Amino acid sequence: MRTALEAKTDELSKSVSVYPVLPMWLIAFGVSLVALGSLAFFSIITATIVSVYFVAIGMIIAGALEVTLGFRSRASGRKMTWLLIGSLYMAAGCFAFFNPLLAAGVLTLLLGASLVAAGMVRFLISFQMRRSAQWCWTAASAAVTTLLGVMVLAQWPASSLYILGVFLSVDLLVAGLAWVTIGVAAMGEAGTTRTSGTAASTS
Repeated sequence: MRTALEAKTDELSKSVSVYPVLPMWLIAFGVSLVALGSLAFFSIITATIVSVYFVAIGMIIAGALEVTLGFRSRASGRKMTWLLIGSLYMAAGCFAFFNPLLAAGVLTLLLGASLVAAGMVRFLISFQMRRSAQWCWTAASAAVTTLLGVMVLAQWPASSLYILGVFLSVDLLVAGLAWVTIGVAAMGEAGTTRTSGTAASTS
């Protein structure tokens, strides 16, 4: 079963293969993300508020785009739909931006419910896969996801003060470690290539 770090490393490796960067820059970027993740972990409430701000700004931008499309649309029915959806998105984004703690409570409640729902779906999938050798891993993943969702909901609304911050800090730490791993690997490959080139020219 692949870990989150391995999955993130594979994903970022493909990006690096398309956009080659100096290994030291990759390592420096990874270390910066690890530092930010550590800072977020020790300032969980602040990290939670920052997470809400990210969501709020994203909703405001999405709403503004929807409204722009609505004004540019010539079909009256589609125009009103886009204007209504865009206005609702912008209103919700502004509400979250100016009331981050209350928005964190709503987002945490949705997160807990989503985890429980995802866990139940995975349980159904594992039941359908019971003749396969991998069904136990799917069932274990379902159990962990459901348990996390139940824990979030059981401690709500108190959990809204730290859950989003924990998710943000963990994501930053995993991404940072993945970039450091890629940078170290790229540095090793560069050293091997340099050594091979020197040996070839000497011979």
